[in-house]
Amino acid sequence: MGVIGVLTAGGDCPGLNAVIRGVVGRAIEHDIEVVGIENGWEGLMQDRTRPLDRNSVRGILGRGGTILGTSRMDPYVHGDGLATCEPTLKRNGIDTLIVIGGDGTLRSAMRLAQEGVGIIGVPKTIDNDIAGTDITFGFQTAVQIATEAIDRLATTAESHNRVIIVEVMGRTKGWIATHAGIAGGADYVIIPEHPYDIDDVVSTLRKRHRSGHHYSIVVVAEGAQPPPGYDAMDLKKDVFGFDRLGGVAYQIADAIEDLTSFETRVSILGHIQRGGTPAASDRVLATRLGVKAADLAAEGATKVMVAVRGPDIVAVPIEEATSSIRGVPDELYNTAETFFG
Repeated sequence: MGVIGVLTAGGDCPGLNAVIRGVVGRAIEHDIEVVGIENGWEGLMQDRTRPLDRNSVRGILGRGGTILGTSRMDPYVHGDGLATCEPTLKRNGIDTLIVIGGDGTLRSAMRLAQEGVGIIGVPKTIDNDIAGTDITFGFQTAVQIATEAIDRLATTAESHNRVIIVEVMGRTKGWIATHAGIAGGADYVIIPEHPYDIDDVVSTLRKRHRSGHHYSIVVVAEGAQPPPGYDAMDLKKDVFGFDRLGGVAYQIADAIEDLTSFETRVSILGHIQRGGTPAASDRVLATRLGVKAADLAAEGATKVMVAVRGPDIVAVPIEEATSSIRGVPDELYNTAETFFG
């Protein structure tokens, strides 16, 4: 085994540094050199690398973000795929590339694997929507942050007899919204994969207010559809051409206030959900994933992703991870529904 390359791509996520530390620590035990690639695919395309040893990863376990940096640049969108990446791989002697990223990053990694690059994926997203794994690191931290925010907002909502709409991340799936909604005792949860009826939302809130509880908390995933009569939002693009979501909660708040006359406010948690120190559970999970990825690299494995299956960390075909986006099951959403109103 020659050299392991490791990169973090896409949005940042609590626990990224723990994965990097896990990879480096285990690779050293296998007597394998590790090269860190800076700023995700951008660094691979531009040959921006640095060696990683045990000293490089001391003290990073509890740090948020990623010591390697990240970007949303993609070799198949902003370059010529393998042809753009291959010079860096050859100059650094990289035999296996450990790619830590979400569904988009893993799809690009799969394409490189199909073209002959040794690839091991590590699933990364606070959205928890990657197929093939029971959970992704960063998710539990994001849910904890969102739950604490709901707890705080509930007290001010109660003080002012208001409805507060809490918008959390969730581009296409509502894992954070559902878990935080259950943990925070939300009175309604709106997520992309479960169509909602604004009249049912309003009816639920009216019933709650009639019962003597003159405030409510509604949790909304950022990717939810606007209410009927409201146009889809004109989304801005980032520098790499991807949509910037956020703001549907204002449309839902307007609809609720118009239909009920209840004073309604919005709180968008945004990037605070994925910043800062990771929870202990995410540090442990991320470390285990990084260690397993290094073990697989030492074995010469490729075209696989490390995944959580029950209590175990296993390797699954990377095609499985990129075949679909994993949504909130009906059973879990029904649990949240039990406490609406």
